[in-house]
Amino acid sequence: MANNYVTERRLSVAPMMECTDRHGRYVLRQISRHILLYSEMITAAALVHGKRDILLTFDAAEHPLALQLGGSDPAELASAASYGEAAGYGEINLNVGCPSDRVKSGRFGACLMAEPELVARCVAEMVAAVDIPITVKCRIGIDRHDSFEELQVFAELLVEAGMASLAVHSRIAILQGLSPKQNREIPPLDYPRVYRLKERLPGLEIILNGGVRSLEDAADHLQRVDGVMIGRAAFEDPYILAEADARMFSDRHALASRHDIARAMLPYIERSLSAGSRLNHITRHMLGLFRAQPGARAWRRYLSENVPLPGAGPETVERALALVPEAG
Repeated sequence: MANNYVTERRLSVAPMMECTDRHGRYVLRQISRHILLYSEMITAAALVHGKRDILLTFDAAEHPLALQLGGSDPAELASAASYGEAAGYGEINLNVGCPSDRVKSGRFGACLMAEPELVARCVAEMVAAVDIPITVKCRIGIDRHDSFEELQVFAELLVEAGMASLAVHSRIAILQGLSPKQNREIPPLDYPRVYRLKERLPGLEIILNGGVRSLEDAADHLQRVDGVMIGRAAFEDPYILAEADARMFSDRHALASRHDIARAMLPYIERSLSAGSRLNHITRHMLGLFRAQPGARAWRRYLSENVPLPGAGPETVERALALVPEAG
């Protein structure tokens, strides 16, 4: 068993393209020690045939950390899972929820919910290839495959294949006619369907995703399911996670202020810039840190205007921070 084997999924931040990259995860880790973080989705083909050392890189401080994969070729996914385990990730998650209608050799995402037997083969191959948990993230249904009975059969097949946990986005995906962005907003949330799945399959760990905006929301859902994923709200206003360790994990360490979090990022920024990263790739994840606080607009404006300038570095963030009143 890997040292970083993931066992606790009570609260996590959902994998999201252009959000849960390594810089975004590092920011979130300054706020919570315990929430489970996920990578952006990486296709299995990219890991098997591409620059996997670059794709899989992360800072050890990001743990607990899971790798999300996309793909539909069982052998390719097994190889990619092995690379993820070797890189130090503590869980491999298969994306069967991305609202893409791509159907080709490298197809992935929610369209695979129409092929439950294939998904089960993918899971079984990955389970056989690694010692860390294999989990799946899906929708409650897609297009004409949107009944509760189909969702239950889908989940049961994956359990038989060895899946350790199922995260369910509480909306169907409408693959014909809606864009991925619209699929995050237009189909109505159906939390009762996720609750019902947990009731029907009490032995399966069920993680609820979709529309969760606060720790209060998460606590309400945790009365009915095993875990909750918070999505874009965690990047729009990352400080909503500040009390997560105390409220969700019974770890009552001293609460870091927003200023503390920004200052904690300065050494990381310096290291990352020395390694070739661009400052805006880091600070874009920090723009919401002072959301709804005095000075928030000045903070965002200073960073937006000065980060792109030649020579910008940690001191740019320090100067922006000086524009935000610090609580006494």
